[in-house]
Amino acid sequence: MSDIALQTHGLGVRYGTFDALSDVNLSVRCNSVHSIIGPNGAGKTTMFHALTGTVAASSGRIELEGRDVTRASDDDRVRLGIARSFQVTSLFPELSLRENLRLAAQGRTPWQALIPWRRAEASKSVLDMADAVIERLSLGHVATRAAGELSHGQQRRLEVGMAIAARPRVILLDEPTSGMGIDDIEGMKTLIRDLGRDHTVLFIEHNMGIVMNISDTITVMRLGRTLVEGPPAEVRDNPEVKAAYLGNMITGDIA
Repeated sequence: MSDIALQTHGLGVRYGTFDALSDVNLSVRCNSVHSIIGPNGAGKTTMFHALTGTVAASSGRIELEGRDVTRASDDDRVRLGIARSFQVTSLFPELSLRENLRLAAQGRTPWQALIPWRRAEASKSVLDMADAVIERLSLGHVATRAAGELSHGQQRRLEVGMAIAARPRVILLDEPTSGMGIDDIEGMKTLIRDLGRDHTVLFIEHNMGIVMNISDTITVMRLGRTLVEGPPAEVRDNPEVKAAYLGNMITGDIA
C-alpha cells in the first residue's frame, strides 16, 4: 500500500484567462506534517480550495489514498476523510466548546441529526469523540464555556479540534497560528506536531520559525507553481527559495 495520503498530478485552476494554479504536483505522506509556504499570490489558498472541493480543478487529478476525488463534491470529500480549518475562525459562538465539538463529530454522519425522536445526548460515540478531543486540546477547564467567550488562541485550537472530531484521514489547516500571541503559538505548535502521530496534516503558514520546527516536508510555491519541495534543511538552504521568497530572512529566523 502506498504511503501517500494526498496527491495531485498536474493540478491546475483557471479563472478566465488567469492560471491561479498550473501543473502542480504535490505528495503528502501519511502521518506527516507537511507545510505549504510562499508569498501572497503564490496559490496556497487556491490549492486548499481545490483539494477540499471549494473550487473545481481545471486540469489534472487529485487523489486521496489512491482514490481519484477530482470531481467529488466538498461534502463527499469530508465523508471520505478530508477536513479543513480556515484562516478566519468559524465557530458557533453561542454554543459551548463541547457542543461545537459534538456537532463537528456528528457532521460526519449528518443524517443522524435528522432523527426527530432521538436526543443529541443519545449518541455515545459522538459524545466520547468530543470528550477525547477536549482532552487532546487541553481545554477541559473551558469545555462548558460558550465558544464566543474563549480567547482567540483557545478558539483557534477549538477549530482544529472540530476538524479532528470529524475523524479525518487528512487535516488541512489554513494559517492556524494567525493572530496568536507567543504563548498560544507554542501550544498550537505542540498540537500540530502531535497530530502527525495519527493524522496527516497539511498546513499553510507564514511564520517560518513554526514551519521549520514542526514540518516533515515543505512545499514552496510561487506564481501558482511548485518551486521546491523537500525537508526543512533542504528548503532552507535552497538558493532558489532564498532568492524567490525567503531571502536572508530565513537565516535570521532559524539561527
